Amino acid sequence: MELEDIYRRDLNLLIALRVLLEEGSVSKAAVRLSLSQSAMSRVLGRLRRLTGDPLFTRHGQQLIPTQRALELNTSLTAPLDSLRTILSPEEFDPTNCDQLFKIATTDYAMQTILPFALPRIYEEAPNVSLEFAPLQHDQLLRQLASEGCDMAICRSTGTVDPLESDKLGLVSVFCLLAKHHPLADETLTLDDYLSYPHAVIAISDGVKTLIDDALRGYPKPKLALRAYHLEAALAMVDSIPLIITVPADLAYLVAEKYDLVIKPLPFDFKPFDYSLIWHPRTEHSAAQVWLRNLIKEECGRLIASRTKDMGLV
Repeated sequence: MELEDIYRRDLNLLIALRVLLEEGSVSKAAVRLSLSQSAMSRVLGRLRRLTGDPLFTRHGQQLIPTQRALELNTSLTAPLDSLRTILSPEEFDPTNCDQLFKIATTDYAMQTILPFALPRIYEEAPNVSLEFAPLQHDQLLRQLASEGCDMAICRSTGTVDPLESDKLGLVSVFCLLAKHHPLADETLTLDDYLSYPHAVIAISDGVKTLIDDALRGYPKPKLALRAYHLEAALAMVDSIPLIITVPADLAYLVAEKYDLVIKPLPFDFKPFDYSLIWHPRTEHSAAQVWLRNLIKEECGRLIASRTKDMGLV
């Protein structure tokens, strides 16, 4: 029988058959299914026409199932149990989850935000697998809709409709200088910022555009290096008096590791939101909800702590 043939049958009748078998009474089955006794009798008639079998014989007030009814009852057990599972609210236990989650993210988030959530993820769900894909701002919808990414962590560069999103917190921008930089012990002024050479790092997740917008009307800073990795700029700080402008929490991590000096921007700069973004197709998945909530809690707490420590609020 083809699917369209099954579609044309009233499968609710099979549920009624199971109830009739369990109750052994038309009147009791009617009460259970919220039907009148006459309506339940009509259901039994339709069941007989559907199966081509009388299904029950009467013994006093008791219905005695035929052999065919008993055979149907056995055959119905597995599909009805499957329907109960499909139609019941999904219960999610992270300890039993072995799902692969694919997250599109920036290098910045991968280095400074996500590592702080990973221990708890694997503590709660030791069998999950995580895959991180390079985030493409101009292809974000495609990455989440058809390329298998479950969610993205990034700075929104525009409207995310029709995607869903939740803010993780505010991120600002600081400057990094070598300790032997001429301005290492000085207050960084706007003239200084515009006159010394700069390094722009792709990890900064669009920071250059934000800086350019903040400095609109001023001469452009001198760009000495544009690279995908911070290490390229760090390799030059001993020979060139570079100013490296990066997200503030990344500045703190790098400064401690490489013995650099942190300077605030010498002009007004509005901190930007970092967000968790996902496609509506994963909105109600229990596993996805668990992971999104965990990332929001852990990463949001981290960003909020850093934001407070840096005096951004």
